[in-house]
Amino acid sequence: MSRIRSARRLFAASAAVLSLVAAVAGCSRAEGNDTPAASSDKGPATELRLGYFPNVTHAAALVGLDKGLFTKELGSTKLVPTKFNAGPEAVGALLGGSLDASFIGSGPAINAYAKSNGEAVRLIAGATSGGAQLVVKPTITKPEDLIGKTVVTPQLGNTQDVSLKKWLAEKNLTGKVKVTNLENAQTLDAFKKGDVDAAWLPEPWSSRLVLDAGAKVLLDEKTLWPDGKFPTTVLIVRTQFLQEHPETVKALLTGLVAAIDFANTDQAAAKTEVNAQLKELTGKALKPAVIDRAFANIQITADPIASTFPQLAKDQVTAGIAKTAPNVAGFADLGPLNDVLTKAGKPTVDAAGLDTK
Repeated sequence: MSRIRSARRLFAASAAVLSLVAAVAGCSRAEGNDTPAASSDKGPATELRLGYFPNVTHAAALVGLDKGLFTKELGSTKLVPTKFNAGPEAVGALLGGSLDASFIGSGPAINAYAKSNGEAVRLIAGATSGGAQLVVKPTITKPEDLIGKTVVTPQLGNTQDVSLKKWLAEKNLTGKVKVTNLENAQTLDAFKKGDVDAAWLPEPWSSRLVLDAGAKVLLDEKTLWPDGKFPTTVLIVRTQFLQEHPETVKALLTGLVAAIDFANTDQAAAKTEVNAQLKELTGKALKPAVIDRAFANIQITADPIASTFPQLAKDQVTAGIAKTAPNVAGFADLGPLNDVLTKAGKPTVDAAGLDTK
């Protein structure tokens, strides 16, 4: 009898286990549309918290927001736009989990990846190439004239800060020039007052200093890069968000591609959209001459120009921002963007090996 009872217990236990396995498998298929149980895809996100800056170099973001192109593609996912003034602030929000994706400069994008040991964020698209200049007082005509002068960048460790310090190092001017950080609007006021002598700024602020404050261009950053192309603004996303909500990320990228198409097809309308956003965000629209000059200095593109990132990482060492060059291997995940581009009948972009570790 004991053997019979034992056999019955074993049979009952086995049946329970099999039922549990079947239930789990059934739930997996029902919830994931035949996706394996190990998948982290949780479907569309409830909300997408998106960072951006009130700069012309963020034109694709501003157009997408003003025309509702992101919202249209996101469907039931609520878009929560969040304005930042410089990259390091956005990085803090991303790493802290209070932001899901952000348009951001290449320098802070690399920092976010490096600070998290290559885990927290992924590069998923470009937004703008070009649009950064070193503008100076008219009396400054060569690099050596900056000795003893004050040069401003938007924030310590931001894209323009790294570019300036790398350039100063190459010109043997490190320690001979006072580099300070101010918000862009404050830089304009300080330049007008004569408190600063030069500034390395993104658009439209370099144009504002030239046209509104009498500055002149000492150096356009595009002259330092092959074919004049370098990523001023890119789009990065938290890795966890990308894994859990891949379709939401694709929807964001679809909206981005639509915004870029609009900006490049009808530049006059794009300027109007960008200016409308800038007025709402800063309280003041740009003069026509300023926004015309700013747009002339940028290329709005979904290509993040991935091939430049190893050099950008090395530049942080030259600039004294990092002791060793951040490892950018595995930083890019351009698969979703290329899917969107292919579906739209557009050429795909090259990850340049940045998609593998």
